[in-house]
Amino acid sequence: MKKLLLIFAIYSASFLSLNSQTSPEISVYLITCGPGKETYSHYGHSALRVVNSETKTDIIYNWGVFDFATPNFAWRFAKGRLDYMLNAEDFNRFLQIYFYEQRWVKAQKINLEPPEIEQLMVLITENLKPENKYYRYDFFYDDCSTRIRDLLEKSIGENLKYPPFEQKKKLPSFRQKVGEYQESYPWLDFGIDLIMGSPGNKKVSFRDVMFLPIDMMEGLSQTQVNRNGRLIPLLQNPDTVLDFETPADRPGFLSTPIFAFSLLLIAVILLTAFLKKRKIAKLIDVFLYTVFSVLALLMIFFNFFTDHLQMKWNLNIIWLSPFIFLCLTSIVLNKEWVIWFRTVFYLCCISFVIQVLMPGGYNNAFIPVLLILMVRSSSRSEFHWNPLSAESI
Repeated sequence: MKKLLLIFAIYSASFLSLNSQTSPEISVYLITCGPGKETYSHYGHSALRVVNSETKTDIIYNWGVFDFATPNFAWRFAKGRLDYMLNAEDFNRFLQIYFYEQRWVKAQKINLEPPEIEQLMVLITENLKPENKYYRYDFFYDDCSTRIRDLLEKSIGENLKYPPFEQKKKLPSFRQKVGEYQESYPWLDFGIDLIMGSPGNKKVSFRDVMFLPIDMMEGLSQTQVNRNGRLIPLLQNPDTVLDFETPADRPGFLSTPIFAFSLLLIAVILLTAFLKKRKIAKLIDVFLYTVFSVLALLMIFFNFFTDHLQMKWNLNIIWLSPFIFLCLTSIVLNKEWVIWFRTVFYLCCISFVIQVLMPGGYNNAFIPVLLILMVRSSSRSEFHWNPLSAESI
């Protein structure tokens, strides 16, 4: 019994000694970086900073690194098969990029106990192994922010306490959260909404929204940790490391997609009503249906041939359907394939009703684009009730 007590005392003393060494020497910070001007940087960035006062090291752990020199980079990105990686580098070197891009950077110390810091470092070390450092990027569920959130959850365990879950009807969707960061870029917002599928309409929980770095900073700032029955904040107040204004160049209405496409819709309606020259009408339709065919091809690709789950089940394929290819072929070959124009017209009507009834899942600029396709398809459908049908076409 005396031997057991002696062993226990030695073990306890060594454990306390280890804790006393770890606590003051290692500090962990959540680093949040503001949005940039490049498309991939509009949503901000997150990283972990580990400062060791004994070894005098200041290391940043960054899960948002990718290589533009990757073979077939664009194709792999489009297919959803681009791998991101964890990179460890000196904090000052990391800051140089954000100083050059004039993006703000904030640091918040994470209130971790020594055993939690040890567990976190074990997990980071495991992540840094060559076989683990690369991961398949997923914008909603596995990115530079969610990786940090997951590591903190594993390190702290049940002592991590998120705020009470909000009512589901009050929660935004993934699409709406992404749209908040695209308000200054309406054409980008239009393109993202076009290729994003039904998964983007899912309501986000408090935890889900942390796929966005700034939202994670705000969420973790509201999160608490249970310390022997007492709740304390997970993060300390933020310190500004770099101070720059967030880009906020909101374009005027005249340069937005909805204005541009509305003007085009008016022009198409007028040309359909008054243009009687067959060759000019054919040239216009060849151009329009070629553009719509390209968009239909995108719908097919992102619905069926990409690993991006966010782009699956895209209901825009209803009006940007493969039948548009047949319509284009009919125009080019001067064939009277009325059935395909009527099919496209009816599908546009269905999609129009869906978009009116479900406005939260669609971009308003889709409406004039859809109506352009409806007008031209209707004019070639030989409907007896259609005042815009022209025999000369």
